[in-house]
Amino acid sequence: MADTLVRGQSLDGTIKIFVADTTELAGRAQEIHKSLPVATAALGRTLTIAAIMGQNLKNDADSVTIQFRGDGPIGSIVAVSDSKSQVRGYAVNPLVDIPLNKKGKLDVGGAVGKGQLCVIYDMGMKEPYSGRVPIVTGEIAEDMTYYFAKSDQVPTAIGLGVLVDTDCTVKTAGGYMIQLMPDATEETAEKIEKIVRNAPPVTEMLEKGMTAEEILFSLTDGFDMIVNNETVTPLYKCKCSQNRMRNAVISIGKEELARIIEEDGKCEVECQFCNSKYTFNKEELLKMYELAR
Repeated sequence: MADTLVRGQSLDGTIKIFVADTTELAGRAQEIHKSLPVATAALGRTLTIAAIMGQNLKNDADSVTIQFRGDGPIGSIVAVSDSKSQVRGYAVNPLVDIPLNKKGKLDVGGAVGKGQLCVIYDMGMKEPYSGRVPIVTGEIAEDMTYYFAKSDQVPTAIGLGVLVDTDCTVKTAGGYMIQLMPDATEETAEKIEKIVRNAPPVTEMLEKGMTAEEILFSLTDGFDMIVNNETVTPLYKCKCSQNRMRNAVISIGKEELARIIEEDGKCEVECQFCNSKYTFNKEELLKMYELAR
């Protein structure tokens, strides 16, 4: 069954909720990057929240980028989404392998470490808008919750999960984001907080066969909710191309291009998001040299 992302809001407009089943998406990322379990979980969670946040973008050309720049063994994690929740991402070290944490779970926090979380919104303006907060736990959902509280100042509850099988493939993956609007009462906030605190992990709900819509209603039990009819299918989709890679090579400048032409006579560039390789021969590099600054 294809992945789904559903959106809903309360009748009084005080609660906004997004729920996503991203099992195939996280599985595709694992397949591309050949990641080991802890990196699969870390990247899968980051891609899921990126896909959810993509639903707040208005235009086709808009994008949101999430960067976890931690000092842990996984290195940086990057995820990018467009307004259709087409996402791509990578972890610098997808082969990180560390012991389970004290709870016997994958130690994503230990793999990420401490550092900075950066969220960049590119809305086609002169300068993209970016918000930065310290990485508090490295557990992705907790840090994204902290980001919304500190940078966007929106009370937000986020749950993210990736269940990895014994053969390193993804069994289930998904997540949710609940946000309280300015008119939400203290009572509403307390009710949502209690529901989220007592809710099972999102992977457990998905493993039981619950749909994204059923999870949405279970997380807002007791509230009158409306679900948006336009169900979105989040996808892992890279946007690299020969032309984009050519522009990337041109951007390194004349001096570096001259060195490559003289020493190697060709250039191979690999896309970090999908591992596709692009090769440029000497003739192409000379043309690119003329275009470079």
